[in-house]
Amino acid sequence: MRILSGIQPSGILHVGNYFGMMKPAIELQEQGEAYYFIANYHSMTSVFEAEKRREYVRGVALDFLACGLDPVKSVFFIQSDVPEVTELTWLLSSVTPMGLLERCHSYKDKLAKDISPNHGLFAYPVLMAADILIYDANVVPVGRDQKQHVEVTRDLAIKFNGLYGETFVIPEPQISEATATVPGVDGQKMSKSYHNTINIFDTEKAIRKRIMGLVMDSRTPDEPKPDAEKNIAIQLLKLVASADVYSETLEKLRAGGLGYGDLKKTLFTHYWEQFAEARKRRDELEADPTYVDGVLADGAEKAREVASGVLKRARRACGID
Repeated sequence: MRILSGIQPSGILHVGNYFGMMKPAIELQEQGEAYYFIANYHSMTSVFEAEKRREYVRGVALDFLACGLDPVKSVFFIQSDVPEVTELTWLLSSVTPMGLLERCHSYKDKLAKDISPNHGLFAYPVLMAADILIYDANVVPVGRDQKQHVEVTRDLAIKFNGLYGETFVIPEPQISEATATVPGVDGQKMSKSYHNTINIFDTEKAIRKRIMGLVMDSRTPDEPKPDAEKNIAIQLLKLVASADVYSETLEKLRAGGLGYGDLKKTLFTHYWEQFAEARKRRDELEADPTYVDGVLADGAEKAREVASGVLKRARRACGID
């Protein structure tokens, strides 16, 4: 089984990135051939400063490695270091119906948020399809909001195969229901776009301030809270604490007697502990840039070996070669 996933370097990574994509990807390293990339081409639809993009790419590499990505068990690389993916994007574009892209929720959602449309934003699913198909991926772990893009990938692969003969492996999306959506500090899905994130690696002071600033309702500590599972802090605690700690805290909220201030302090304690080893590892990686460069270069070499073979197969199938 070959697993493929990518993450955009469009800002500083937060716990929504970790529990929604990174942690599941790290766990999947044990289950098959894992190919993970930093999607810097995709970031060009939202990041327009070259130095910022380079900074974010480096940050993603450090964060992912610090959190447990093992370059011995997986292939880790930067998207643009495999230029074959852009040629495959064009081959797929030639069989992509306009209506298919026009129906994509992500594009329509961005328009609804008054984001200026451009071709890159519109054609994003085709590049994503090329990202997946060029590595013969079988499984693509994604958040629920990206599931439609994997379905587009399947549609394009089936259409290309139907026109030119069996060329591409048809991938399957994999969604972890438990962590499909991580709540932000305002209760919406955690996203850089909403400015509601808690960063994975930030100062103790900054994270404490972010958590202690979570907005709660006006109920007193003694009041029972039968709907406690809807509380933002308890939802986040479920991600970073043990099942026993979560259950005990939830029951105290339901019964009454636990104040929101104490709940937030509990959340901060377990949040800080959750990433203690990763913080130490990140500091070590940051002090050894040659190692990180080597990991990415080695990953790109391995990825290109697979990608060049798939592209050659596609070129031959459609008559370019």
